[in-house]
Amino acid sequence: MKTYPLIAHRTPGQVIAYRNGKPITAARFLADVVALAERLPAGSHVLNACADRYHFTVGLAAILWSGRISLLPSTHTPEAIRELVHFAPDAICLSDTSDNPIALPQFVYPLELDGADADTDADAGAEAARAARFQVPEIDAARTVAFVFTSGSTGIPVAHRKTWGSMVLNVRAAATLLGIDATCHTTLIGTVPPQHMYGFESTVLLPLISGNAFHAGKPFYPADVVSALEQTPRPRALVSTPVHFRSLLAAGGELPAADLLLCATAPLSRALAIQAEAAFAAPLLEIYGSTETGQIATRRTAMSEVWELIGAVKIELADQLVWASGGHIEQPTQLGDVIELLENVPGARRSFLLHGRAADMINIAGKRSSIGYLNHQVNAIPGVVDASFYMPDGDEPDVVTRLSCFIVAPTLDAAAVTKQLRERIDAVFLPRPLIFLDALPRNDAGKLPRDALRALLETHLGRRGNTASPTVGADDAAAASGIAGIAGASDNVHSWVIAADHPALAGHFPGQPVVPGVLLLDEALHAIALHYRLSPAQCELGQVKLLSPVSPGERLSLRHTRTPRGHIDFEVQTAGRVVARGSATLCSTAAQS
Repeated sequence: MKTYPLIAHRTPGQVIAYRNGKPITAARFLADVVALAERLPAGSHVLNACADRYHFTVGLAAILWSGRISLLPSTHTPEAIRELVHFAPDAICLSDTSDNPIALPQFVYPLELDGADADTDADAGAEAARAARFQVPEIDAARTVAFVFTSGSTGIPVAHRKTWGSMVLNVRAAATLLGIDATCHTTLIGTVPPQHMYGFESTVLLPLISGNAFHAGKPFYPADVVSALEQTPRPRALVSTPVHFRSLLAAGGELPAADLLLCATAPLSRALAIQAEAAFAAPLLEIYGSTETGQIATRRTAMSEVWELIGAVKIELADQLVWASGGHIEQPTQLGDVIELLENVPGARRSFLLHGRAADMINIAGKRSSIGYLNHQVNAIPGVVDASFYMPDGDEPDVVTRLSCFIVAPTLDAAAVTKQLRERIDAVFLPRPLIFLDALPRNDAGKLPRDALRALLETHLGRRGNTASPTVGADDAAAASGIAGIAGASDNVHSWVIAADHPALAGHFPGQPVVPGVLLLDEALHAIALHYRLSPAQCELGQVKLLSPVSPGERLSLRHTRTPRGHIDFEVQTAGRVVARGSATLCSTAAQS
């Protein structure tokens, strides 16, 4: 039977954690693990909801050592817990608060296990006793450590079995590539929760399996992160996300030096990586992976866009799909990303470029891009604190299928953002609408669940009725999309301008550009659908006449009225000239308004 030690710390006095500014030794950690394991109630599955990272890690080890299995769902919403109960009916919840809202039988982390924090001198005798019986348990490599669930941003949660052997191999390979081993004595400080796969691997398993230490807290605000760094002796590493790094840099002031920065959960721009490295005087390594595969690649983003695979992991392309296998990955796993394999890259081995998630690929007017690329561009604009593009699914009811962007940029307006976007992305991908917010609804891991973005868009459309502009006037709304902006006081008036750089104008016609009639009709159909809170698929054009050519840059206005028989008569004008006239039919009873 193949086994691996529970921790890589070889002597009882080695520091395994820092909690409340005080070191915790490996001997005390193992004693706490045994004490907690003996207290756990019956049941083979435990949801570990401890917020304190030390409590979580003791809980994880006690659950594993006692033959139980940890459950790590991506969210603790009531629906997620109901699904969890179907998966593991005997599940209990381990937490470190008495008022935990999770609807499972509760077991609270025993406060007496923290008693040693209060008086180090009084604990000296107990520490000596713990050291005398120090013995690291060996764990069967085939033992199931946890079921980790896919993130809510990628679909319905699905359980993924993680064995002790696969996780040890993964973390050892990652530690080697990151330059963290038992001789480093590095302490990892995480802003991400230990329940998330990234936090689980990088702030819990990495210190345990590499023989290093972790900080017990989960600092969130910039001042908390600074305090955690100042309390922790060097060498120290900060494990965080692009959102947290951006927030730290925006807060201003001098930041404590670190020896290593790790980043994951969302694409990181090269500009932000460079700024973070300068601010912390440390190299920043970005990690690529997934719930299904764990960590499989890294790159130093400030210096290269090339990813290098971890350990013996390999990536292959088959039938236009991307598969990861080898190393710690127990069976070939399909990746949901668009990847370009590289060959003969100087200084790199088994490397690739990442072009975004396959599900994020979008095609507008025959041009392709990805949400990841667009997010990278908008977040690189000076003054943007946070932003994310969103494309509704074509079959989402009551949502007009158009590319939107949610943005936090207190010092910018729509015109300024759009001007910058025009210099970075093709005009066809300019967002409509551009929605300004005080903050994006990111979860603890820094991710944006798709359901949250959809709810934001529906709220925006519902609040503004048929208004497609963000929080600015019609002129700014038009500038914000190139073909944008409902204007005027009347509910059935829509005004827009088709910019000269619109891709549909290419070759139509050389030297004398004319707006294609189909572009006018498409805009009219979308505007009518938006007015009646329908998808364009629920509106059908009837008879249409194109009466006069339109040049780019001319301001167009659409007026539409509903006839007693329920049809929509519309007319498109520019400068008092009627350029198109027609009718449309609403194909849904939901159109009654």
